Amino acid sequence: MRENLADDPLLALGEPDNLADPYPAYRRMREHDPVRWHEGLGSWLLTRHADCSAVLRDSVSFGSDFRRVGEETPAPLLSIQSLDPPEHTVIRHFVADAFRAQDFRAQERSIAERTRRGLAALGEGPADLVAGLAEPVALGTITEFLGIPAPDPEWFVPMSHTIADGMDAGLWPETDEPAVRARAELAELAGGWLDDPPAHGLVGYVASRELPPGLERAVLLNSLRALLHAGFESCARMLGNALAALLALPDGVERWRRADPARAVDELIRFDAPVQADARVCVAAATVGGTPIEPGQVMTLLLGAANRDPARFEDPDEIRFDRAPNPHLGFGRGAHACVGSALAALQARVVFDVLAEERPGTALAAPPRFRRNLTLRGPYALDVELR
Repeated sequence: MRENLADDPLLALGEPDNLADPYPAYRRMREHDPVRWHEGLGSWLLTRHADCSAVLRDSVSFGSDFRRVGEETPAPLLSIQSLDPPEHTVIRHFVADAFRAQDFRAQERSIAERTRRGLAALGEGPADLVAGLAEPVALGTITEFLGIPAPDPEWFVPMSHTIADGMDAGLWPETDEPAVRARAELAELAGGWLDDPPAHGLVGYVASRELPPGLERAVLLNSLRALLHAGFESCARMLGNALAALLALPDGVERWRRADPARAVDELIRFDAPVQADARVCVAAATVGGTPIEPGQVMTLLLGAANRDPARFEDPDEIRFDRAPNPHLGFGRGAHACVGSALAALQARVVFDVLAEERPGTALAAPPRFRRNLTLRGPYALDVELR
């Protein structure tokens, strides 16, 4: 294991033991080579909180839009996720206004009812909280929030997983082509949203507004597709990770009941965030962690490692529901911080509240089983005894 890690620390993270718990491997990387060049990816690997946070906050020197260094980006991929200011500022403000216009109290009630129905359908006894709760809640929440019909989960969930698999195509090239096809399927699903918009929800809201100067209709549609995929995939994995961590704690449900829910959600996300990595390209010569970075070079920010950095978090491998401040990078930082973080946090709080109320004796029946994903982390099965 250690020889593999020394030869290629990222590929070693795909091994079964490290999929279950990547944080010891992250710790070794952070302690021995915190700014390391990875030849296979052609990228710097950053593992310290200070370095990752600095890069995320500096959109002048470090970009999400690779066109700034002369690389082509296919038009379907130009969205709120891949643009930089000032283009990004226009779409982000437009979408953020649409988020704020939604009825979050109604969403809270819907999430609670969705969770109760999910638990009722599972009954008591053995259950998988990923397929039976986390994924249905996440899919139902984001589609209702957008105002669009919920797609058939038998089709949508595998398609979404395939897109997530393709995020690691730099390490496993065989995942790229299936992900391209899956993104085309998602584009077909969303193609008519703005032509025949719903009456309610975020899609209906933006469709009823005049586009601000500088925002192209195609970029808006691409961004709405990105919201659907991220709103499902990231939130389902967030719920799966957090449920696994909560139920692994002695008296975890009771500790949740006594905790401040906002702080507790933040801590569970810090402890095992779904978004484990993000990428930026150096636009202007810079120094990160004492290492010179040249224009055109890529940086892979290992956010999962940064969230366990003892230089920033005391006892980082412990869950402390009273941790404050808690500047975790689970929702990013800077211009590209997650625009849907409030909705994601609301889902986690409501799901845990309902679980504590209706199934307080729930216990893990087996260790969670994780997908081979390094960019987006989450279990594909979480076997429990619902009690």
